[in-house]
This record gives sequence, C-alpha cells and structure tokens, in this order.
Amino acid sequence: MNQPSVVVVGSGLAGYTVVRELRKLDAAVPITLLSADHGSFYSKPMLSNALATGKTPDSILSAGTMQMSGQLDITVRPYTSVNAIDVAAGSVSFEEGGQLTYDRLVLALGADPIRLPIPGEGVDEILSVNNLDDYRKFREALESKRHIAILGAGLIGCEFANDLAAKGYQVSVFDLSPQPLGRLLPPEAGRFFRDKLTAAGVNFLLGTTVERVSKENGYYQLFYEGGKVVQADMILSAVGLRPRTRLAAVAGIQVNRGIAVNRYLQTSIQNIYALGDCAEVEGKVLPFILPIAHAGRALAATIAGNPTLLHYPAMPVMVKTPACPTVVSPPDPAVQGEWEVVAIENGMKALYHDEAGNLHGFALLGTATVERNTLASRLPPVLA
Repeated sequence: MNQPSVVVVGSGLAGYTVVRELRKLDAAVPITLLSADHGSFYSKPMLSNALATGKTPDSILSAGTMQMSGQLDITVRPYTSVNAIDVAAGSVSFEEGGQLTYDRLVLALGADPIRLPIPGEGVDEILSVNNLDDYRKFREALESKRHIAILGAGLIGCEFANDLAAKGYQVSVFDLSPQPLGRLLPPEAGRFFRDKLTAAGVNFLLGTTVERVSKENGYYQLFYEGGKVVQADMILSAVGLRPRTRLAAVAGIQVNRGIAVNRYLQTSIQNIYALGDCAEVEGKVLPFILPIAHAGRALAATIAGNPTLLHYPAMPVMVKTPACPTVVSPPDPAVQGEWEVVAIENGMKALYHDEAGNLHGFALLGTATVERNTLASRLPPVLA
C-alpha cells in the first residue's frame, strides 16, 4: 500500500518551513514541493538591507534546488506553476501541462505586491521587490543610478530607504500617511523615527501621494500635490502585499482577505491546508517570519498524525533600519486603550495599555530596543 503523499505549492519560507518540520517527524512520507520559480532557498528578509550588509543576489542564496531536495529527501519541481486544483480528484494541474495527485495539499502561495493605479508614462517600469529574482533586477537597475523614489513608508519601504541612503543614494519616500510606519507607531514615535532617517539622508514626502508619472530623457518625473515634482532615476514600489488567493477561490476554497484556515491551518476543504502570507488565521493575516515558524511546526505535526492547534505568542517585529533601530509589537486593533510615550536618551518607548492598565503592545526605538524581551514577556498571546 502506497504511503499518503504530501504536495506543497510554494518554495518560499512557508513552504520550506513546513517541509523541514514534517521531515523531522516523518522520514518516509513522500513530499513534492512545487515552485513557480527556481525553487532555491534564501532569506527573503535579507533583501531589504542587502546593500549595506554587502550582500549580492548570489550571496543571498542559501541552497540550490538540488541541495534542498537532497537535504530534505523530497522532490522539488522548479518552474512548475499550478493553475488549478481539482478538489474532487485530489489533483493539481500545471500551466506547463500535466497534473499531480495528492493526499494532502499545502498552499504556501505567498502574496503579490500591491500596485498603485498611477497614470502616466513609465509606470510599467516601476519596480517591486518580492523575491530574489525581483531583487536581482533591482540591483542591476541600480547601476549608474543616483536618485531613487520609493512609494510607501511602511516597514519594507523604510528598510529599503535606509539601506539605499546608507550607500550614498539620494532617496525620496512618498506616503499618504502623515508619518512613516503609520500602522506600527504612535505619532510621537513616528516623528522620532522620521527625524532619525531624515538625518541619515532619507527625504520623506508624507501626507501626499504620487498623482502622475512621466518619463523624459531617461528620468522619471513624479508629480504630487497638484504640480510639485520630484525627478528620480528609478522608482521602487513598496506599498504592501496582497495574499495570493485566486487559485484557492477558483477551486471553491473559502477566501476572505487571505485563504481562510482554522487553528489547524485547515481550509474549508478537509485535506487542503494553507500557511504563510497567503493564509488568514481567525481573521489575522500576519506576513512576518515568526508567525510562519509557529505555523510550520503546528501544521507539520498535524499532517504527521498529531492534530495540533496553532498558538501565536507575542511576536515582536524588528525593523531593519540601523539609522533608528526599532522593534514593534502592534496591539490588536480590537483592544481599546491608549499609547503612553516616553522619551529616553537616544531613544523612545511607547507602550499600549488597555483600559484596565494591561500591556497589549509596544514600540521601542533607538536605545529603548534593549527592553524588547522584558516587555514581550508581559504581552498576551496573539492566539492563545
């Protein structure tokens, strides 16, 4: 009798994490990992600070496809794009032709960069960095460039801005929010963060948005505020990610903001699971590293025959901006409370307390980041 097979769609951190954890628990189960790209393994978070750390696209790569296949004793199929799931037949089909059956299917599809609907010439040349291939194009395009415009002052936009400024590039960052890291920091902390990155060479254009782009003589003109203009050599978009849900939705799997899963990472179809940036767990879409690690371990145990509820502890996020070291643990939006902000020498500490005085979130900047572990131990779990 053949052993039930596991098929994983996606070769990012989520896909490889669940495979690694499953292989620790079951040395024999047949596993096939399907990758739309080269299928090699690398640390995606390294992309936004690789310039300052001296990393090239090649040096970011940790292990090639053959190496991952051998290490984990799995079949890796690179450049294999899944275009349909047949839930009744228990199979996936490929754009390149052919299909593959599964007993259990894991969707680790990731997310796509959000693109702003900006009119004008040259908008199709706006770059986004969502994987190593994107980053390779970004680095190649940087050659001989001087002024980089970034759309988005969120976590990734600020990390790229800091990285570019540290290497001497002129950087202009646009965002509709009145402050950088608008979803993560209270206003006082946002101003502190802005001032530190401004001192490092980042020019923030906040409370505004790019209305139109034109391209003349190889330069991009970014128009904003009814006629003001910034000229740049390159434009990088970093306005957020949208979970990849279309494959699941077409197959009849329940989708909300992400692919809806329960605490066992199970979708609305019994033998299909999802984790990582594409998944929504009890209304939460958490596109960070620690949630993937916890989800990968829990799902591997479930697939191995030990149904395991996913638990999320408090998971602070480090923002890789050396000009202003920052650690954030945002409060749940449903929790009513207020921020208490304290300035300290070369730093700032912001604590979010509920109406009963319980700590539910924090933001630590500069020298205050040393309190990360102490404060994290006081936070309630994200999923108990």
